[in-house]
Amino acid sequence: MSIKSDRWIQQMASDKKMIEPFESSQIRTGVSFGLSSYGYDFRLGSEFKIPKIKPGALVDPKNASLLEWEVVTGVHYDIPPHSYILGRTLEYFRIPRNILTICYGKSTYARCGVLVNVTPFEPEWEGFATLSIANLSGTTARVYANEGIGQLIFLESDEPCDISYLDKQGKYQAQKEITGAKI
Repeated sequence: MSIKSDRWIQQMASDKKMIEPFESSQIRTGVSFGLSSYGYDFRLGSEFKIPKIKPGALVDPKNASLLEWEVVTGVHYDIPPHSYILGRTLEYFRIPRNILTICYGKSTYARCGVLVNVTPFEPEWEGFATLSIANLSGTTARVYANEGIGQLIFLESDEPCDISYLDKQGKYQAQKEITGAKI
């Protein structure tokens, strides 16, 4: 396993359309995004899904169809204390068969009590990534569309995997919109 450099990421974005749209340098206006030394800082899109959870209700990942959502668009969203929203990346990703990504939330948000969770992008997964954005603080927290929200580190295997996400027909393959839990 090896970590891929900025040159490799830029080449793959250009030749294989691995990241679209792709920002070839680090943009430091607002919350930074774009190509970094050994990764890519992805942006938050402008659509947000807000769960409508009644007090005392149970959120069950095995029965997520019970959740109701409100869809909101905008240049930012204010997350109430101790709650969460779903968002998606501005970028569309196409991960090669011999690559796995590790995803982290941006430290700028973490230092404000906002945690971003997204699973690794498996070999041959593609789509807009759905992000869970949790406000752990006791005050309202703002997140900004079209600015950095997380970072990807690209790991290359010495050999391709036997079964990719595409091969197993993963349930989140080629998602175009914010996607809730599927069982």
